[in-house]
Amino acid sequence: MTELTFDALDRDEALTEAIGELFGSTRARFLRTATLGSAAMLSTLMAPSEAAAKVSDLDILIFGLRFERLQATFYTQAEELGTIGRMSAAKQEWARTLGAHERAHVRIIKQVLGPKVEPRPFFDFGEDNETGAAFTRTAVAMEDLTVALLTGVMPKVRDRRLAAALFGLLTVEARHAAWARNIVGAAPAAQAFDEPRTLQSVQGAVARTRFVVRQPRTSAKRRPRFTG
Repeated sequence: MTELTFDALDRDEALTEAIGELFGSTRARFLRTATLGSAAMLSTLMAPSEAAAKVSDLDILIFGLRFERLQATFYTQAEELGTIGRMSAAKQEWARTLGAHERAHVRIIKQVLGPKVEPRPFFDFGEDNETGAAFTRTAVAMEDLTVALLTGVMPKVRDRRLAAALFGLLTVEARHAAWARNIVGAAPAAQAFDEPRTLQSVQGAVARTRFVVRQPRTSAKRRPRFTG
């Protein structure tokens, strides 16, 4: 019986691309020649990823600032567009509280990074914060993703003071996520354990939203998009 290899199964290389994102290109290339279900394949997938092994405290802080800027701008833009003002009183309180917290997170992380702060990116959320329904749906996804990210990066943090600060951020973000879920009528705690996400997988998730753009967009009907 001929053994089936990963290469034969993944002819369009879609799986290889996904594994490369999570585990690194070197491991993805090795897996293409591995037999499905073999000990070599299993041990390769179970080992720490190349990218995850190289994540530093600075990497975590820099991406943390990018992500917090994205969230802060999302809430700020929704306020400026009038989206939040058109929602119910309970949703307005929720959105404005979370927006204020995210802006505070940006300020604090910028202070910690000091001269290592990156230039502010541009964001384009399209229609995802122009209506109450789209705004709340996207906010729930963002808050859940933040909790998964912080849960995943905490074991990588080496500096104890930074770890303590991130624990405080994690607990607040978890409350954000529970509040957001309650706002849309979903279970605040959907399961007994949260699944952590690696920094690299969250980077990929953010990239797929296409919220981060090279330059602000303008149109005849709308004012320029926002920077973070």
